[in-house]
Amino acid sequence: MADQQSSAHGVPSVDSAAAMDEEALDRLLDAEPRSLPALVGKAAYRARAGDDEAARLLYARAVRVADHLPAADRPDGLVDEARAALRGLQEKAHARREKVLSDRGVERRRWSGRFAEALDIAAGRRALFRQEPTAFFYPGLATVPFFDRADFGWVAEIEAAVPAICEELLALLAGEDHPFRAYITSDRGSGPLGDNRALLHNRDWSILALCENGWLTPEMIRRCPRTWEAVLKAPLPRIAGWGPTVVFSMLKAGARIAPHSGMYNTRLLCHLPLIVPPGCAFRVGNQVREWEVGKLMIFDDSIEHEAWNESDEDRVILIFDVWRPELDERERHELTALFSD
Repeated sequence: MADQQSSAHGVPSVDSAAAMDEEALDRLLDAEPRSLPALVGKAAYRARAGDDEAARLLYARAVRVADHLPAADRPDGLVDEARAALRGLQEKAHARREKVLSDRGVERRRWSGRFAEALDIAAGRRALFRQEPTAFFYPGLATVPFFDRADFGWVAEIEAAVPAICEELLALLAGEDHPFRAYITSDRGSGPLGDNRALLHNRDWSILALCENGWLTPEMIRRCPRTWEAVLKAPLPRIAGWGPTVVFSMLKAGARIAPHSGMYNTRLLCHLPLIVPPGCAFRVGNQVREWEVGKLMIFDDSIEHEAWNESDEDRVILIFDVWRPELDERERHELTALFSD
């Protein structure tokens, strides 16, 4: 067993590391900085000595090491011990921070949203989410889950067109031949499907495309001219084989889209809610929001996100992508040249 025997490379077992004194553990960590038993043993020494910060850092490093080990090489009991100890130290540190802030007149009820989130991340209460596009990462772009609609001058015109867009959508849904199809039709090109494999060829999550990956669907544009006219107000990427994508997206009653990340961080995705029954919500990173009919939701889909419909009615939104506002014309030209088919 991995947690009972020393490895062939001299890494100690759990039992042998536990028997070492702190100086021996220090020597071992100099030679094997990723030794899980040594990290946990050293952390325990620091915790007993009252050096909470050093203990927290060591336990956190041990957990990171464990997360990258093959399951067969992971001593689960030791990992559980490290996680539990880390949680305890994080909560203890959070209580200290909260008391210091309160003593200085900065009470919890007055904390700003980002400040509160930062403290929750430090306490291990929330995960730290980053941009993790599955296909292409562009550096220097801020990690912002949701963008403020007020920062985009084209939003008002698109939102003003919601009654006309809804009229065209309802006409499509009223027909017996409305061509909504499963959104996920292939397990290639967007990375592993993971927990969303159940949606492969499944119309629980379906779309009707006016434009997909830069290729127009003329019949749908003919049937939804005011929808198409409205989205053209936005800074759509015009890249053959890449963008824009403009689709009506339906999430069936009771359906859920599991956590996933988009392919690129050079774009933002826009959701224009059209039919939203109660019980529908959307998470990007640590933030959960409910769609409001007629109010655009603009977000970075390279950050992990998920959606659910807990109602007994279908939810329909219009989805389209736009350029990141930080990208200048030169960068947009370069990216267009790179991605065009």
